[in-house]
Amino acid sequence: MSYIDCSTPGAPQSSLFRTSQLNGTAGRTRSFSALMLAAVALVAPHAMSAHEPPAAASGARIEGRVTDPAGAVIAGAQVRASLSRRVPPVSTTTDNRGVFQLPVSPGTWIVTVSMPGFAETRRQLAVGVEAIFSVDIELPLAAIDIALVVQESPDYLAAAASSATRTLTALQDIPQSVSIVTKELMQDQLMMSIGDVVRYVPGISAVQGENNRDQVVIRGNNSSADFFLNGLRDDVQYFRDLYNLERVEALKGPNAMIFGRGGGGGVINRVSKEAGFAPLRELTIQGGGFGHKRIAGDINQPLNRWAAFRLNSMYENSGSFRNFVNLERYGLSPTLTLTPSSSTGIRISYEHLSDHRIGDRGVPSFRGRPVNVAPSAYFGNPAASPVRAGVDVGSVSAEHQRGRLNLRNRTLFGGYDRFYVNYVPGTLSADQSRVALSAYDNATQRVNFFNQTDAVYARSLGFTRHTFLVGAEVGRQITDNLRNTGYFDNTALSITAPFTQPVINHPITFRQSATDANNHIRTTVAATYVQDQIELSRHVQVVAGLRFDRFDLNYFNNRNRDMLRRTDHLLSPRLGLVVKPVAALSLYGSYSVSYLPSSGDQFASLTTITQQVKPEQFMNYEVGAKWEANRNIFFTAALYQLDRTNTRSVDPNDPTRIVQTGSQRSRGLELGINGRLTRRWQVSGGYALQEAVVTSATTAARAGAHVEQVPRHSFSFWNNVQLRPRLGLGLGLLNRSDMYATIDNTVTLPSYTRADAALFYSFTDKLRLQANLENLTNRRYFLNAHTNTNISPGSPRVLRVGLTMRF
Repeated sequence: MSYIDCSTPGAPQSSLFRTSQLNGTAGRTRSFSALMLAAVALVAPHAMSAHEPPAAASGARIEGRVTDPAGAVIAGAQVRASLSRRVPPVSTTTDNRGVFQLPVSPGTWIVTVSMPGFAETRRQLAVGVEAIFSVDIELPLAAIDIALVVQESPDYLAAAASSATRTLTALQDIPQSVSIVTKELMQDQLMMSIGDVVRYVPGISAVQGENNRDQVVIRGNNSSADFFLNGLRDDVQYFRDLYNLERVEALKGPNAMIFGRGGGGGVINRVSKEAGFAPLRELTIQGGGFGHKRIAGDINQPLNRWAAFRLNSMYENSGSFRNFVNLERYGLSPTLTLTPSSSTGIRISYEHLSDHRIGDRGVPSFRGRPVNVAPSAYFGNPAASPVRAGVDVGSVSAEHQRGRLNLRNRTLFGGYDRFYVNYVPGTLSADQSRVALSAYDNATQRVNFFNQTDAVYARSLGFTRHTFLVGAEVGRQITDNLRNTGYFDNTALSITAPFTQPVINHPITFRQSATDANNHIRTTVAATYVQDQIELSRHVQVVAGLRFDRFDLNYFNNRNRDMLRRTDHLLSPRLGLVVKPVAALSLYGSYSVSYLPSSGDQFASLTTITQQVKPEQFMNYEVGAKWEANRNIFFTAALYQLDRTNTRSVDPNDPTRIVQTGSQRSRGLELGINGRLTRRWQVSGGYALQEAVVTSATTAARAGAHVEQVPRHSFSFWNNVQLRPRLGLGLGLLNRSDMYATIDNTVTLPSYTRADAALFYSFTDKLRLQANLENLTNRRYFLNAHTNTNISPGSPRVLRVGLTMRF
């Protein structure tokens, strides 16, 4: 087993928010028009000339194990990789476990393995940008040449990840449920959001999040903050786009040992594209029903033998099946890769994302079910419901390999500015003739800074092989929040509108109520962690780690000048065991713990009461199996119990006192499949059986209540079948059982089954047309909710077409 990491893994006053709310979109649109013209110009064939890449010029790796025909490992075998006559070859020898690893750059490599007494063996590998190849090579006793050509064709299977352990590790050797959605699957389904991605991840549901942010329920735990970018925290509430991503990783179960506080049910980690040393020009144009219009570009260019540049960009201007709802967004993400030496790599990246849309809280409920109304019906005032987010994130990572020691440092700096107005539908009158409406606005500005340093050292001790990790993380977040309540006619907190005409245009004034937030928050984190991945034998591996966090929160209330502080010291262990009866099958068990400070995942709930409250604790027990049936298909199964404790509850003997006796338990089974069943048939899907209940009463729910938006059964399965060399067909099926809208269990979202289809046609290797039909049978269903009266209908049948061109 070999591990190498290659992840890209005085308080301000409220006036600052009011100024930012007045900014329009015209300037941004003009700027972006010029930006897109510049991007298209780069697509021209004569933009720049490519250069031959040097060896070890990117984060790509070839790694593997060398064995004899009986399966015994061969130590001391010579492994040599050649790219071209102008580039010096790279070479190494296998260690006492038969393992080798070679840093390479994109291109077609000839890997030659030799050892006295065995026949020399060769393999040809076509390494694409950021590719990671894991190969097992058997040296025969007789002379034989083996040629294996790996094509750059769409593939739903990812064989390894570095986010789960901070070292590149085969998924089969990770004692944890990890689901990966690759860019090929995202492209085949024309995915555009995190909500689209998690449809095909068992155990995770996307919830409404007031329809202004990404929000998920992972193993029964709801979060809008457990999002990461290349392993660094990205916890602000906004809608993330997928245009610049290599893949999305879902790591289920508490992950505090790797990611720090939170992550009780799991985390979502986005892995962004990096500049590589193979030229690329790609342009994708989309159009479709409900006014869908989108364009995205991906340009990668080597600048010389040690530097490469990549630019990803996107613009979208689309409508919706929901009346009056639309969005306009654009993104720009340049990256630069520098390789001053074969053992050192530096990656610099930046993203600017602008998102403007109309707020939409969905439809209300009536008598325990979503109200019977057209899926397009809008409730509120769309003309006065703006939602906007401005995101600027820059990062730098540096990595140096010195013998068996790998040193890595990553820094992220992010600025976030978001604002929204919500008109919220409420309860219906008894005769269903009128609906209540209320409103509020909310503004948040946040600055994030995080720095991580890791040292990884691999060596053998006796008959065991160890990969030691020692690391530290520091971070600071500064947040300003301002919320205002809407007063109709400057007096009323709510009004009623005719149910048949729920779109209003009523005079309203926004000002602070007695409980609205106006605060300034500073959080500081300092952490250190250690981990050892131990290979006791070819059949037994152990992962053990421990993390210590000091989480310090300073809260300043701008309204009454109160200053509150809470400091938590969090100790998060992790222990996992992997047993491999045969090479293709791994059985694992794991234990992990995570914590959520009393201020909540968005630091919004610190009061004089919660200041005294201990963090909530998440404790996960999990067993599972991972089976690589062949090199192209991967099956997974996980059985877990996740206990959430230290939840706040009201003291039954003193209603004015808070006690931490509340608890919740999630139990479930997750099954997954990814890869190729045959050379022409790719699949991705899964099934989850879940039960999440309140085991001891909390301030929000009685004991025995079912956790909101956790369906007992959920199923997804996507097929991509290559019918002809140029023609492909996609078929997908989604199923979800009934689930409750909120934890009071009074409103039920009905079960549904949805079918999707797609058709792919490649005119040439560089020109592909696809048509995706969502909700093939035009099934009426309800997707998710935020409260009992804020329920999102699912989209009716819609057709989208995408054209992808490579130059």
